Amino acid sequence: MSRAKRKLDHIEHALETGQSRASGFDDIQFIHRTFPDISVKGVSLLTDIGGLNFSSPIFINAMTGGGGKDTEVINRQLAQIANVFNIPMAVGSQMSALKDKNEMNSYKVVRQYHPKGLVFANVGSEATTDQAKLCVNMLEADALQIHMNVIQELVMPEGDRDFTGALTRIEQIVKSSEVPVIVKEVGFGMSRETVYQLKEIGVNYVDIGGFGGTNFSLIENARRERSMAFFNQWGIPTAAAIAEAKSVSGPVHVLATGGIQNAFDISKALALGAEAAGMAGRVLKWLNEEGEEQTIQHINDLLEDLTMIMAALGARNIKELQKVPFILTGGTKNWLTERHIDTALFANRHI
Repeated sequence: MSRAKRKLDHIEHALETGQSRASGFDDIQFIHRTFPDISVKGVSLLTDIGGLNFSSPIFINAMTGGGGKDTEVINRQLAQIANVFNIPMAVGSQMSALKDKNEMNSYKVVRQYHPKGLVFANVGSEATTDQAKLCVNMLEADALQIHMNVIQELVMPEGDRDFTGALTRIEQIVKSSEVPVIVKEVGFGMSRETVYQLKEIGVNYVDIGGFGGTNFSLIENARRERSMAFFNQWGIPTAAAIAEAKSVSGPVHVLATGGIQNAFDISKALALGAEAAGMAGRVLKWLNEEGEEQTIQHINDLLEDLTMIMAALGARNIKELQKVPFILTGGTKNWLTERHIDTALFANRHI
């Protein structure tokens, strides 16, 4: 099977499998504030993450790698949407364009239609420093995502089977890169041990890519003759992964992705300590089922809803939202308690 056909299969199966509510965000309940002492007009969504400036804490995360003209159309539409809101957009893995120059246009279209916005390039951990630079240059990218997808590769019939040396290669890319490097999981979450390892090699940005969003084990199992169903529930739920990452001391910026479906999820991800929240599967579903114009309306609604939630909590900006108190229950509380992360700290803090 060609790489382009496989990428189109991924999109098709992603739309079919959808997203669950296994992200853990339903285990979070904000503590109501009767006197928030704020006006809605006083709420700012402006976001600054280590010099990367966003108009809001929302970004369109990586979805579509090389798939020829079909993915070129999707990437153009997504870039146009990102441009409307001046929000960042990440492309899918550019490894296919390194192997087939005919695939380059399906990526370059993003910069063409999002000319002044933030664009994230994307490579796998198998990439060399030269390949990483080529991918950044291809998009005139503002940052580089390096995706980690071990479980997906194991379930993928034609996937990689050798994961040795990944940290060393990432370290080399970080040292040589002229743009920030974001190491990203793809739906299986990051533990504090992983984040610590990345911090030790100089990574300052992680996208925890937690369980609860697009499930690449389900997608790849749909393409297999013999299922590896035991991987379908594998991973760290997004809410727990954010807390795990934030428990690591040091200057690591945490981006949250994985099952974020609405403004309430976004507000909870930020309250847990994430600095931005990425959406992929939900945006792709809107675009596929309702078109570009309605997708723009959905994102506009997200921004309005997030503003209202922040006003109710008395949070004037994202930094204040990261300090609001909330109660953790259910599986997320159990997970963090077992990991010796004190959940009472969330409940008893204040802006």
